[in-house]
Amino acid sequence: MEKRILECVPNFSEGRDMSVINQITQAIEAVEGVKLLDVDPGKDTNRTVVTFVGDPDAVCEAAFMAVQKASELIDMSEHHGAHPRMGATDVCPFVPVSGITMEETVVYARKVAERIGSELNIPVYCYENAAFSDQRKNLADCRAGEYEGLGKKLSDPEWKPDFGPASVNTRAGATAVGARDFLVAFNINLNTTSLRRANAIAFDVREKGRKVRDENGVETSFPGTLKNVKAIGWYIEEYGIAQISMNLTNISVTPVHEAFDEVCRKAGARGVRVTGSELVGLIPLKSLLDAGRHYLSLQKRSAGVPDSELVKIAVRSLGLNDIRPFKPEEKIIELVMEENNNKKLADKDLKSFMELTASELPAPGGGSVSAYMGALGTALGTMVANLSAHKRGWDDRWKEFSDWAEKGKTIQNLLLGLVDEDTLAFNRILEAFRLPKSTIEDKESRHEAIQEATRFAVMVPFRIMETAYEAFPLIREMVMKGNPSSVTDAAVGALAIRSCIRGAFLNVRINIAGLDDKIFAGEIVKKGSDLERNAIRYEQEILAEVESRILNQTP
Repeated sequence: MEKRILECVPNFSEGRDMSVINQITQAIEAVEGVKLLDVDPGKDTNRTVVTFVGDPDAVCEAAFMAVQKASELIDMSEHHGAHPRMGATDVCPFVPVSGITMEETVVYARKVAERIGSELNIPVYCYENAAFSDQRKNLADCRAGEYEGLGKKLSDPEWKPDFGPASVNTRAGATAVGARDFLVAFNINLNTTSLRRANAIAFDVREKGRKVRDENGVETSFPGTLKNVKAIGWYIEEYGIAQISMNLTNISVTPVHEAFDEVCRKAGARGVRVTGSELVGLIPLKSLLDAGRHYLSLQKRSAGVPDSELVKIAVRSLGLNDIRPFKPEEKIIELVMEENNNKKLADKDLKSFMELTASELPAPGGGSVSAYMGALGTALGTMVANLSAHKRGWDDRWKEFSDWAEKGKTIQNLLLGLVDEDTLAFNRILEAFRLPKSTIEDKESRHEAIQEATRFAVMVPFRIMETAYEAFPLIREMVMKGNPSSVTDAAVGALAIRSCIRGAFLNVRINIAGLDDKIFAGEIVKKGSDLERNAIRYEQEILAEVESRILNQTP
């Protein structure tokens, strides 16, 4: 289950007074579910760029609290700095990282913009993807005139703010709130010290390309080969090499691996070799997973391998260890966010999970174990798919089996997430029952909380059933068409998935007894019964085929 992560990169008009900056970042860190990643103050610009990530709702709350704190601490009427600015919080862009679309990000950004305008009385312009018109997409246009020109700008009907008053907030100025794509700063290392050659390669690939004058002085533009890419060549004395310094402004259009491969091609055409690369700042996990899949596909190898292996393939292929060791836990956003991994059941080793299950604690229980059985059963199907993709003589079928392996991996990851969700469901019920019940209002609130927690405790094992059931087509395909030597491995997978579904259904039935909504309860029981019955049928068909194959091989 892909975790929903939203990034926010607000820029505050204070880069010199660390007490002010610290108070703003403390307001951000006070919001649960948010992790502060970076604070970058600049004295000359008198501006600080802050980066934080987390659950979308938590990030939005932290962004608002930071804007509020900045409006209290920063007086724009006394501000001076080298960077263009129009407000205490000058810009506040939101960036989708994982599990969230740009369309959803726009909705979140506009909600924060509306709050800033209505609750803080700060004029707000929405820009980039959050803009309500093309005229306001460009940040430079929204900020034109800066703080000193706000009075004139706000009096112009064409520049009435999207939210907030059409009058100057003398202290806080105005704020631009946006939604934009993730920007990756990516440097590619060359085996040359020539700045001229590095620049030539940069001009070959960057979207802007180069301008050339003919003998008559007429200038012609030649665009580069990569969209949404800014690039320049430079010489790094510390490393003793030239680099192509790139900003990938939309990694869904030009991913990191495509930029790297294109630079390799253009450098090679100029007699220069790429020796590796350097990632500046952080990167979403998906970017490296996509890179790993890309390089495995070039080798005609299955990409249905663990995420950790895909990351290793990406790091090796991109040469991210060329200058200094690449540490995924420090450079990949999702890994940076993970704290106290040992608190997650799915991250425990097999022995620890078993011993915790056997302890006196009531959780993890049957639901978590059912989900784990389903994940293991699916993993056996994935294993057979990976073995089949690499089987000698089946080279022309590698993509077929790789696709099945990737489907299996997706199901495995979903089930692993449900291992922890089942324990979370149990804990929610305990918390609801501990609520006070001294007054009528308390009793009503407690009853509602118990009902909500019970409904959640019903739906988690039901989702386990639905998710595990999706693995049966993979298992059947591997029994029918996969590597014959591994047919019994797939059969064990079918047994585990069947047991997962039946075990999860027991949890559904025991939990549903406490629900007041009997119509909903009846619908879930009917759907669960159908799933269980079909799972048993699937298992029997698969085992019959396996038994037939075993008999045919028996001497």
